[in-house]
Amino acid sequence: MTSTRLLALAALLGAAVPGAAQVQLNGAGATFPNIIYSNWMLTYNQAHPDVKLNYQSIGSGGGIRQFSDGTVDFGGTDAPMTDSAIAAITGNVLHIPTVLGAVVAAYTLPDVSQPVRLTPDVLADIFLGKITKWNDARIASINPGVALPNQDIIVVHRSDGSGTSFVWTDYLAKVSPEWAQKVGKGTSVNWPVGLGGRGNEGVAATVRQTPGAIGYIELGYALLNKMPFAVLRNQSGNWITASLESVTAAAAGAMKDMGQNTDFRVSITNSPGAQAYPAASFTWLLVHKTYGDSAKAGALVAFIWWAETEGQAKAPEVGYAPLPRELRP
Repeated sequence: MTSTRLLALAALLGAAVPGAAQVQLNGAGATFPNIIYSNWMLTYNQAHPDVKLNYQSIGSGGGIRQFSDGTVDFGGTDAPMTDSAIAAITGNVLHIPTVLGAVVAAYTLPDVSQPVRLTPDVLADIFLGKITKWNDARIASINPGVALPNQDIIVVHRSDGSGTSFVWTDYLAKVSPEWAQKVGKGTSVNWPVGLGGRGNEGVAATVRQTPGAIGYIELGYALLNKMPFAVLRNQSGNWITASLESVTAAAAGAMKDMGQNTDFRVSITNSPGAQAYPAASFTWLLVHKTYGDSAKAGALVAFIWWAETEGQAKAPEVGYAPLPRELRP
């Protein structure tokens, strides 16, 4: 995002510098970026006591719904709004990428100390319910020397409308024709097997408490909870651990698709980069192009500008990759 582009955003919002009166900005949406958003908003509130930011981590589906209904000032999502959803609010939305993150396959195998490797086809078949034991021959063959237990695999997935689910199912649909045909991609899908958890927090808690469980969560939640997660084989055939570097590598391939007039709704799952982590994604703030309250518009633009500049330095501290410099003001 160039400075010109964000300045254009300010103009579209009819931005005005907030006065002495406190401005309240309410947002809701994705749990995926909640760790960094909470960090940002606390820091920003402390430096700007005249602006109070509140963000409810309810899932991307709920965030899109509340943003579209006008019950919040901004939304958060890891699943870009569809063309039809944008048309339903007469196009009055901008997708602003904020950071990048990874969705990881976290698991609980107390007696396994080495990282478990999973290929795309094996991972898809686990979530399809076709591979049901941790010592299945297909898992064992790609994990030589790892003493995998004769234990049931318990799949854990989201029970709410979720951008994290969108990223995960988008990836699985790209690497597994069977998944694409039977399940597809979306913020909510009909899961073939598994237990449901609400939010990244709920999935992480269920996986931690359930021996043999595997579930998809944002990398920051895995790091925060000290949970092991699978090493995945990417499109280039390399074994990749989710990290700031491998997420950044995944974004590099998407940059060529982001021209001057892009709306930033770009998928970076299954990126072809040699060192790219395959289940990576941008996450977006949803803001209206026009607001009736100029004080709110000005405060929101000021916060976004701060998040896209100074705030980026905080992202690596909590497990997110900062935006590529080409997308910053």
